[in-house]
Amino acid sequence: MAEESARTSAGPSAGAADEAPRVPDGTSLESPLDAARPDGIPRIEGPLVPTVIVDGLHVVYKIYGAGTGRGNATAALHRLVSRKASPNVHTVHAVKGVTFTAYRGQAIGIIGSNGSGKSTLLKAIAGLLPADRGRVYTDGQPSLLGVNAALMNDLTGERNVILGGLAMGMSQEEVRSRYQGIVDFSGINEKGDFISLPMRTYSSGMAARLRFSIAAAKNHDVLMIDEALATGDRAFQKRSEDRIRELRKEAGTVFLVSHNNKSIRDTCDRVLWLEKGELLMDGPTEEVVAAYEESSG
Repeated sequence: MAEESARTSAGPSAGAADEAPRVPDGTSLESPLDAARPDGIPRIEGPLVPTVIVDGLHVVYKIYGAGTGRGNATAALHRLVSRKASPNVHTVHAVKGVTFTAYRGQAIGIIGSNGSGKSTLLKAIAGLLPADRGRVYTDGQPSLLGVNAALMNDLTGERNVILGGLAMGMSQEEVRSRYQGIVDFSGINEKGDFISLPMRTYSSGMAARLRFSIAAAKNHDVLMIDEALATGDRAFQKRSEDRIRELRKEAGTVFLVSHNNKSIRDTCDRVLWLEKGELLMDGPTEEVVAAYEESSG
């Protein structure tokens, strides 16, 4: 039977009396990160505070092909009794035994070829996909921001800013005080009064910029960004990168999935490299990205 997934606080667990408690990657919770460590992760002042612990995570999901909604009832009952899967259902093992620990103040890039399990990993951390085996522990509420994050296309940009802020847990007063900053950050009104128009009139780039701007207006315990920096012009990408740095200074942890290696280099101090659902490398940004580029040509 698959091990039941758990989502609990990532606080230190009890260890031996003469040894500091450790997390799955073997790091002592009482030791500061510094350049002398074998993994080379840049120094974080003060004691380590784990925000996300992923321990032996496996994510398996099913793809239903044509014909799964029809068939002989007797044949379906036979499959249930014999515990045989439908021939039109394909199983995908998207994440395979991934283990790592993220700490408060880090910005972590996730790279890999298409279909390597990057977005699936973020969804599992956010609690949107169940673990088939292994566990995910989070300290605080993780927030997943993707370019496909749902906003209401029939509502104006203004209404979406308000509803999006409230959905993230802001008070009405906080939304009002941050509203103009969100609009200015997105650049929606740089070429006209687009914020008063329905979202369906926006280009895909404008809509993605507004989504990012809404999410970035709040300080998150754990913020996960899926390809958001790939949208918009260079000026908006620069604002986005600066905002991620601000989130890090405010003691948040940021995960960034992107195929833009320059954005990864400019934003992240640590990188996870996934291929075919497996974690191939975890270390300093330049070291991991260079190895990925050499492998991919």
